[in-house]
Amino acid sequence: PYRPSRDLEYDLDEDAYPIFKEYIARRMDLPFFSNARTVRNAMDRARMNAAIRTFEKFAIDGENGGVCTVEDLKCIRKEDFQVLVDDIVNADASKRIFA
Repeated sequence: PYRPSRDLEYDLDEDAYPIFKEYIARRMDLPFFSNARTVRNAMDRARMNAAIRTFEKFAIDGENGGVCTVEDLKCIRKEDFQVLVDDIVNADASKRIFA
């Protein structure tokens, strides 16, 4: 089976799965849902959110002296998917063509 996080060598926190599933369920109700492509796009966006979160945490805020671990770099957390859910929830439905 296709497991995008494993194929890309990322680790999803256990508590990220329910938020990811919520995003997919909400996304299915919107126009232009495209199964695997939508899942792949969601994973790409979550990876980008994880990269931003990690950069802010270590490079900007200087946590742990600015040093992060491989696990920090490879981990996708629930907040990385929550951004996607929030985008759908907070979008102006009259102007939305996709999420």
